[in-house]
Amino acid sequence: MSTPPETQDQPPVVDVDIVSDVMCPWCIVGYKQLEQALAATGIGARIRWHPFELNPQMPPEGQNTAEHIAEKYGASPEQSAQNRKQLQDLGKSLGFDFNFTPESRIVNSFQAHQLLDFALSQGLQHPLKMALFQAHFTDNRDVSDPAVLIDVATSVGLDEAAAREVLEGGALVESVREKQQFWTSRGISGVPSMVFAGKYLVTGAQGAENYAQILRQTLEEAA
Repeated sequence: MSTPPETQDQPPVVDVDIVSDVMCPWCIVGYKQLEQALAATGIGARIRWHPFELNPQMPPEGQNTAEHIAEKYGASPEQSAQNRKQLQDLGKSLGFDFNFTPESRIVNSFQAHQLLDFALSQGLQHPLKMALFQAHFTDNRDVSDPAVLIDVATSVGLDEAAAREVLEGGALVESVREKQQFWTSRGISGVPSMVFAGKYLVTGAQGAENYAQILRQTLEEAA
């Protein structure tokens, strides 16, 4: 009996859970490297993003990025500038633009996580996550500003009134807090953290070749 045309040549698919913060440049770097690995291996992925706040105490007004890096990591202005240049070069090689400026700011990401939780229920979480990374790192928009968040949400197809209600009503605050607690209680203390097939945890941006190897091993062990 022949295989129906619609099921021929379907790529194998791996579930990938990514614990991430929109404020984390290495999260978009890691995802872009994973994307390259998926293309190179011909393996498909079901991506689900999970909330993590690098700076849960960040005030509403945020903080200058260079100042924040210096305070949090003890980096000198020269080291900070060098790190940003390396990120820009790496991002360019992956097809993502980091446009750091002297005015770039780290902001509170909790409302963005609430919107991402809502987008998951609408089947639009992944495009929203990509759009938020671009808004923050490429376009230097304030993704703690509800007006900006609603604009980004509608750009990927979310309903404006529903997105506004999520942010103003706070219906998903507890859901996001519970999801954050779930991952931190399992030892997640840094991002990106990727879990392949619900079993294999990989932390940090690992590079396309390493991700390709992890994807192949995950499928081999599943078989």
